[in-house]
Amino acid sequence: MPALQADPTVMNLTVLTGAASNPDGDALLFDVPQGAANQVIGRLRDGGVDQRGSIMLENVDTSISALADRVSARRGRFQQFTPVWAEIESRIGLEGTYPPSWFTLLVIAGLIGAVGILTNSQILIVGAMVVGPEYGAILSLSFAVTRKDFSRVARSATALGIGFALAVIGALLLALIVRWAGLESTAYAAGVRPVSNLINTPNWFSFIVAALAGVVGVVSLTEARSSTLIGVFISVTTIPAASDIGVSAAFGSRSEAWGSTLQLLLNVAVLTAVAILGLPAQRALWRRLERRTAGTQPRRRPAQGSP
Repeated sequence: MPALQADPTVMNLTVLTGAASNPDGDALLFDVPQGAANQVIGRLRDGGVDQRGSIMLENVDTSISALADRVSARRGRFQQFTPVWAEIESRIGLEGTYPPSWFTLLVIAGLIGAVGILTNSQILIVGAMVVGPEYGAILSLSFAVTRKDFSRVARSATALGIGFALAVIGALLLALIVRWAGLESTAYAAGVRPVSNLINTPNWFSFIVAALAGVVGVVSLTEARSSTLIGVFISVTTIPAASDIGVSAAFGSRSEAWGSTLQLLLNVAVLTAVAILGLPAQRALWRRLERRTAGTQPRRRPAQGSP
């Protein structure tokens, strides 16, 4: 506690002696600016708080405090935007869980994408992108690679493989039913397939878009500015490619199915590679900015009589 009392960025420190149980101990409540959260969490971890008890983080949307304003003003220019890495790691860990609903959403996204391809509807393709949850697994896989957590790597890769396989099978079965019933659009039956052709012809532009989408994904994660639009951009040619594999196979277009397979593999590989490189790069950049302001903050003395 003396270290917390001496830290000028720790505000409204409240000590509830003996208030915690299982394990028994004291409960500490305090406020800290986002830019200083990483250092404070690091001190708590160094003291073994996360091993003997727990560290809980809660974002505050609105805080009216002259003290907080003065503390923030003394911080570096970009400190208020510094990502809280413990929060990001927790978010990635949550994305790395794969309940049955995760696979269900991927299959539904594949079915919506199949309908969009059969009807040449770009709106439905966008809808499939919104539903698809696959980028969370790609992030989890990439993070596990950077941490050399091979069990999580295997778990995420397996989930992606099974999930996309189920999406392809779902699209294939739906397309077979549509073909048997003669429900495909007149344009698609006549070979006019602009949506499918865009998906199943990977090229350098596919690589560029996938790389840019990966950068957007990493930045949105660390800046906590994720949105539906970002989710759509990230999944631009993953779910649609899986859908087109099934639809093309159902209509006997082997070359198109193969092209979509390459498109899917290309995008998953590029998104994963960008995240593997981007996450550590983001962290290194912010650490460098933090070091520039380290040691320049005023320190306050511990209160008299403090333990």
